[in-house]
Amino acid sequence: MPIKIQKDLPVREILEKENIFVMDEHRALHQDIRPIQILILNLMPLKEETELQLLRSLSNTPLQVDVTFMTVESHQSKNTSMSHLNKFYQTFSDLKDQKFDGMIITGAPVEQMEFEEVDYWEELVGIMDWTKSHVTSTIYLCWAAQAGLYHHYGLQKRPLEKKMFGLFWHKVMNRKIPLVRGFDDMFLAPHSRHTEVPIEDIHACKELTVLAESEEAGLFLAMADDGRKIFVMGHPEYDRVTLDGEYKRDVGKGLPIELPKNYYPENNPENKPLLLWRAHANNLYTNWLNYYVYQSTPYDLMGTPF
Repeated sequence: MPIKIQKDLPVREILEKENIFVMDEHRALHQDIRPIQILILNLMPLKEETELQLLRSLSNTPLQVDVTFMTVESHQSKNTSMSHLNKFYQTFSDLKDQKFDGMIITGAPVEQMEFEEVDYWEELVGIMDWTKSHVTSTIYLCWAAQAGLYHHYGLQKRPLEKKMFGLFWHKVMNRKIPLVRGFDDMFLAPHSRHTEVPIEDIHACKELTVLAESEEAGLFLAMADDGRKIFVMGHPEYDRVTLDGEYKRDVGKGLPIELPKNYYPENNPENKPLLLWRAHANNLYTNWLNYYVYQSTPYDLMGTPF
């Protein structure tokens, strides 16, 4: 089934070339079903790249998914045009009276700052609190996962000696929980971060259930409140060349960066990276939409008793 987006969203053409079914508002009005309303707070600087990655991830489901993009008001994006933001994004002020089936809060390149130093921190805190009464289930990705664990449970992040960068093996825990249904015992997933929330602190928090972790990379997936809050410490939405682009960008800037682990064949950055995580990434988002969004909300979303 399709993802509904605005007709002239630039990434639509790419999605259609990949045989991903998208529809515009006009066609969606003639569908006699209640679509799933998903809000994406996109904090990444290259917003169109993140749009494409997340829309791909949400496309592998029989549900019709209506996507709304949100940006923060207290920070001015330097890497995405204002015309794009004005046309395709809304703000919290625009959306705060609405309710959504699901929400995704992306990562952001601010992890080496203290949370309170981020210029949109207070706005983000307000949005995270708002989700408790207006969103059925929220996924927090990478830095947003660290921010959510800090805000909701007081868990502190800490700097890493070197960047956690590449593909890492993870073990599935609590297999009976639907969010990891269909996962293999071990799976690869991308990480790209300079900080972490210690896995022992997460295990010690009685409100959190760890669903997948890595001996090397720590937490990958945890949930709380029966799936109302889901924390993903990696980047399952990344496409084949995202880590490649990050590596070559840092090399070009003369920054200290190691080759992403388990990524380039023969550890040669001239070789095309193998795509080794897409199936589990698709499974994660499909399970989320099915078990924690679709099956948890009534037909009348505005009457949802949060």
